[in-house]
Amino acid sequence: MSARALCSVAVAIGLAVSVAPRADAQDDVAINGTFTAFSDGQWARTNDSYHIERSVTQRWTITSTCRTFQDCTGRVSSDQGWSADLIYMSGRWKTGRTVENWEPCADGTAYPGKQAWVFWHGYPQDKNQYIGWDKTEGPSGACGFNKVLDVEMPFKLTRVS
Repeated sequence: MSARALCSVAVAIGLAVSVAPRADAQDDVAINGTFTAFSDGQWARTNDSYHIERSVTQRWTITSTCRTFQDCTGRVSSDQGWSADLIYMSGRWKTGRTVENWEPCADGTAYPGKQAWVFWHGYPQDKNQYIGWDKTEGPSGACGFNKVLDVEMPFKLTRVS
């Protein structure tokens, strides 16, 4: 076989290998370990208006597994005493919980809020950091107002171990 033919075969084999999906691609998506979860209240928004809320730092323990690089589930446990399911959809991780008595009313009653976190790799080269949003919404009609109260804050998740 000529050198030119060998080169063509080598290039063809190299191309075939480079486009083949990796068997462990789903392992690159799964996240497991301990993380610092930071919700930045300095940049909180309600109805597209910025205002300051209390920033919250938590320690999350995350376990997840993936059947494919797009089909992942898991669990988040917070040092603040709650845990919730975790799911990976459309390139983003999502988790949430109910916060009792989140929206206080003038009459002394309060309504729960639905808190949700959505996060993704903010910097693909850094597999230890994720960015996203922490958003909490109250129910429409709470406290006699037919308008949903929502607070959204920037969110950062950083691996500790």
